[in-house]
Amino acid sequence: MPKRGKNYKEAVKAYDKTELHDVEQAMDIVVKTSKAKFDETVEVHARLGVDGRHADQQVRGAIVLPHGTGKSKKVLVFAKGPKATEAEEAGADFVGAEEMAQKIQSENWFDFDVVIATPDMMGVVGRLGRVLGPKGLMPNPKSGTVTMDVAKAIAEVKAGKVEYRLDKTNIIHTPIGKVSFGTEKLTENFNALLGAIIKAKPAAAKGQYLRSVTVASTMGPGVKINPMKLG
Repeated sequence: MPKRGKNYKEAVKAYDKTELHDVEQAMDIVVKTSKAKFDETVEVHARLGVDGRHADQQVRGAIVLPHGTGKSKKVLVFAKGPKATEAEEAGADFVGAEEMAQKIQSENWFDFDVVIATPDMMGVVGRLGRVLGPKGLMPNPKSGTVTMDVAKAIAEVKAGKVEYRLDKTNIIHTPIGKVSFGTEKLTENFNALLGAIIKAKPAAAKGQYLRSVTVASTMGPGVKINPMKLG
C-alpha cells in the first residue's frame, strides 16, 4: 500500500467513506477535499454488472461533456487528399498517412491524445494496433474516431469528448473535468456521462447494471455515489 500524505488523511476524515452519497453531494465533497497545489482531474469509476469477455456484453462509446474536460487534446488524423486538407482546416494537430505510421513505429512517437482515421486509412492504422491498442489510442467506429466526417470528429474532441470503455475488471474509468469546475459543472458532466453509460446497457446484461460508482480527484480519496439513484 502506498503511504498516504497528510492532506489525503485529512480529506478522509472530512466525510464518511462508507456512506453512499447523492451525485451533487459527492461532487461537493470531492471539490472541498481537494488539497493539491495543482488543478486536479476528477474521474468517475463505474463497476458494471456485465462480463466484458463476451462480445454481447461490451460497453463502449463516447460523449461530448457539457463543460468539456478542462484539458486540451492533441489530435492525430490519418487521412489523404481532400480529407487531409479538411482535417488541417478543422484544427488537427497532426495530419498524415503512411509517414505518420512510420514515425510512430520507428521513433516511438506518441505526442498526441486522440487518433482519428478515415475508413480507407484503417489498413495503415491497423498495423499499429499492437502499439496504439494498449494505450487506448486505436480509432474505433463506436467512439466516432473512424469516420469520413473528420471535421466533426475533431470539433468534438476539442470540445471535450471523452471515451468510455470497460477495463478487464468490468470497470469504466473516465475523467469528467477539473476540481476548478466546481460542484455544479462536475455534476452536469457526471450526469451526461452516466446517462450515456446507462443508455449503452447491453441487452445481455443481467441483474444490477450499475454495481458501484465512485468519484475521486487525482490525489483525493474516492467518494461513493448511490448507484440505485442513477438511471
